[in-house]
Amino acid sequence: MRGKLIIIEAGDGSGKATQTSELYNRLQKEYGNVYKVEYPDYDSESSALIKMYLRGDFGNSADSVNAYAASTFFAVDRFASYQKKWKQPYEDGAIILADRYTTSNMVHQAGKIDIEEKRNEFLDWLWDLEFVKMGLPKPDLVVFLDMPVQISDKLLEKRGSSSGNRDIHEEDSGYLHHCHDVYKQMADKYGWKTVQCARAGKIRSISDIHNDIYALVNDLLK
Repeated sequence: MRGKLIIIEAGDGSGKATQTSELYNRLQKEYGNVYKVEYPDYDSESSALIKMYLRGDFGNSADSVNAYAASTFFAVDRFASYQKKWKQPYEDGAIILADRYTTSNMVHQAGKIDIEEKRNEFLDWLWDLEFVKMGLPKPDLVVFLDMPVQISDKLLEKRGSSSGNRDIHEEDSGYLHHCHDVYKQMADKYGWKTVQCARAGKIRSISDIHNDIYALVNDLLK
C-alpha cells in the first residue's frame, strides 16, 4: 500500500522550513516511518540548472527564463530525488513530508503568465509532465502557509543580512508579492488547505501555527 505525500507550501520568508521540521519531528514520534524531503534538492547533482537559474546565470530576473523552461529544471530535480531517495519508502507505505513540490512551480512559474487561458494551458502541461509523463506521485495534502507579505519582507531582509546570499526571486520583492497572490489563487483552484500565519498584523507563535498544520495532517492520516 502506498504511503501519504504531504506538502508544505509557502512563499519565501514564511517559516516554511521551521514548520516542516516541527511537523516531521512530531510525526516521527507519533507515527514513525516518516521521510522528509526538500526541494530544490541542493545536495544533488540534479539541481545544477536550478542553481544556475536562481543565481542569475540565465538572466538577472525570474522572467529571463520562461515558465516552461524553468519548470523542467525543477521537474528533473524532483524526478531524480523521487527515484533515488523516496520512491521505495513511499511505495512501502511511508509518510513523505516535502518542503515544496510541483506545487511551487504551479505558483512561481504560472505566475509569469498573465493571460488566464495561457496560464491554464501551462498548468495542464505541468500536471501532465510531472504526474503523468514522469510518474511522480500526486500529493495527498498540500498545506499553504499564508504569511502577509509585509511580514515576510521583513523576515527576508533579516535573513538576507545574516546570510548575505539571496537568489533572483528573493531579490525581487515585487515578484514575491505577485507570487503570494498566485499562491492564494492556486490554493483555491486545487483545494489546498490554508493556515494563516499572522493575526492582526502580528506573527502567530510557531506552536500555534504548528498545531493548525498538525490538525490537518492528523485528519488525513487517521
